Order: sequence, then C-alpha cells, then structure tokens
Amino acid sequence: MRAMDGPTRPSGRRALGCLAVVLIALPLLAGCRTGPADVRDGDTTAVQRLLDRWASALRDRDEGAYLAAVDPGERAYRDRRRQVFANLTDVPLASWEYRAVRTGGFAPAPGDGYRVAAEAELRYRLAGYDAAPVTVPVRLTAVRRAGQWYVAGDDTASGDRQLWEQGRVAVVRGRHSLVLGAGQDPAALRALSGLADAAVPAVAAAWPDGHGTAGLVVEMPASLDRMGALLGASPSDYKGIAAVTTTSGEKDKPDGAPAGRIVINPEAYTALGAFGRRTVLTHEATHVATRDRTTDTTPMWLSEGFADWVAYRTTDRTPRQVAPELARSVTSGRTPERLPADADFGFTGGAGRLARAYEGGWLACRMVAEKWGEKKLVAFYRAAGAGTWERAARDVLGVSEREFTEAWRRYVVKAVG
Repeated sequence: MRAMDGPTRPSGRRALGCLAVVLIALPLLAGCRTGPADVRDGDTTAVQRLLDRWASALRDRDEGAYLAAVDPGERAYRDRRRQVFANLTDVPLASWEYRAVRTGGFAPAPGDGYRVAAEAELRYRLAGYDAAPVTVPVRLTAVRRAGQWYVAGDDTASGDRQLWEQGRVAVVRGRHSLVLGAGQDPAALRALSGLADAAVPAVAAAWPDGHGTAGLVVEMPASLDRMGALLGASPSDYKGIAAVTTTSGEKDKPDGAPAGRIVINPEAYTALGAFGRRTVLTHEATHVATRDRTTDTTPMWLSEGFADWVAYRTTDRTPRQVAPELARSVTSGRTPERLPADADFGFTGGAGRLARAYEGGWLACRMVAEKWGEKKLVAFYRAAGAGTWERAARDVLGVSEREFTEAWRRYVVKAVG
C-alpha cells in the first residue's frame, strides 16, 4: 500500500512468522566435555523445574524470587534481568511459561558445578488480546552449583528480540487495541492507539469473519534499528517501510488464532501525514484479521491487494492517485502482462517494481469487489487460502486463470490509463 503523502509502504505479510523463529544465540561453553551419564540424563527435567520457578516468579511479579533463579555469580546478567523484570511492569500478561526442549554442551563451572546449554520455548499471552500464545524459541545457559540450578545467561549480542529487552515498556490501552512502546513519547503512543482503534471497525466492516481484529496489538520501538532487532533482520530491509505484521502460533489449534502483532517503524511512520498513517494502520490491521485465512497458497498480490482494498475502501482516492506507478506504465504503453508474482514484492527489485506490485494487487481486488461484489471478494480470499487462487477463481468467480488475468489487464487500463 502506498501512503498518499509519502513514499512509505507497509510490508504486510512479508514478516509473518517473524516472532516465531527468533532465536537468542547461546554463549559458547568453553571446555565442553561429556559429564556423568546419570547427571546429564536428568538435566532437562532439572532445567524445566528451574524455568517453571522463574516463570512463576515473573507471573507473580515477585522480583526477589525471579532474581533468585539467576546465577548469583553472574552480576552483569542479574542486573540485566532485573531491568527486564522492571521493563515488564505494566505489560498485561495472561500467561508466561517456558518449556525446556533439550539440554547439552556440558562444561565445568567454578567449584563443583557445571554448565549446560538449554534450548527452550517461551510461551506468553497478553491478557485480553492473545487467544493463542506467542511462541519464542530461546537458548539459555543453566548452571548447577552445590545441587542448585540457576539461569546463568543468554547472548545479547544477537540484539534485543523482545520489546521489554529494549527498555521500559509504556502501555496505552485503547477501546480495541493495546499499544506497547519503548523509548517513545507517550503522546505518540496515544495517537497511535487512536488510529488502531479506528482501524478495527473499518476492517470488521470489510472482513466479517468472526475473528476480526478485537485485541489489536501494536508495538512501537525507539528506532529503525530497534525494529530490525525485534524482527531479527537487518534494519536496512525495512527502511522506508512504515509497519509490518507478524504472527506467532500454530493455525487450526484449539487455543485460537495465531497471535498477531503490528510492528511500527517509527522513522518511516512519523514521516507520514494523517492519511498515510491511517491507511497504514488499516492495512496492517487487515493482515491481523485475515491471519488464520492466509496460507502459503495465498499469493502476495491477493493478501497485499486485499489489505490495500480495505485501507482505501471508504476513501475518495482515485485509482490514478493510489496507483501512480501503474498509471505511468500504462500511459507510456507498458500494460502489465501478468498479475504480480511473489518475487515482485521483494525489497531488492527496485521501488518502482514494488509499487507496481502493490498497485496491481489492489486493482485486482478492487475489480473483484466491483464486478462480483464484496462478499465474493471475501469468499475468494478464503478459498484461495484453502487451496489455490486459480481454483478459487473457478469455484467462486466462475472464471479461469486466463480469463481472470485478461479481465484484470483490461481493468487496469480502464482504471489508470
């Protein structure tokens, strides 16, 4: 989606799943050796009990018990965990737990102790917002001293992968949204909350799917660099991108739809005017609402085009205003031959190519809404996620892939030519 008062474009589905694949790198365990078999066999169970105590202390907001689970010999790490505990003070947690997956990498520690590498999953839910938990794989170092287990460290060199690791989290609760910010002006977070609240009914009007966007969660870090850290990616990948949507959690599970997050790039977002900010939030909120209907079979032109269609659905912007790059191409005699491919939405193909991809997807969805109706567009989207878009075109719209593409080409020429 192109924000009308600037070159910023949200990346939408591009970052789906980012939170679910972030790993905290493990410190190297020097001098690793194989420990006694009877001790190592029980390590995972012992570490699980340690992590259970650690998680319980955080849920209970018991700082003393939380720090008691941290190795007293690791002063710097204890200070860092004390700060993270404080950073989470205002975050409304419904659940917070770890599941130890496995341990290994046995190494000696001072005295009679030893260290192990521990792979685990952090699973948490925000109260009133997450139907299913966010799942974050983590790698830690655990140490056993005098029969007692402690968390001894993780590796912060890989970046601050959660907002509360980047600073004290400020919380703004809206009517339909929860905005979390670190290093941000409170007024900016309140304004963001207002736009998020307005996006929810706008999306619900276009996507009456039941899940909707009730409980929209928006995160706003302090900078583009911090955004990159949250997403586990190079900040340069998101320069000029106002926001992305991420999901975490498995679909088709009884605990609900995967948790969705909108992550704001403060540098690009704040460069936009009121209209641009509103359309960005509505676009991303659409991705959150459609997350459990968007699958690997959903083409990018449909997922991004539908989000743009919702964002522009009630505005007075003309096709030439929303799709200036396609308009320039058509008027110069370069009518697109095919619908945008997923590769056209990549960051490395040039700004013009990316813009034309978004604009082409938007016009395809706009065409379906005008020619077959909005309900058919929603049904088409759902069917494409359940199978293929080509089959969805036949079953829902009654046209072949070739007929759909030709109709779209004619529509593009008529709309922006």
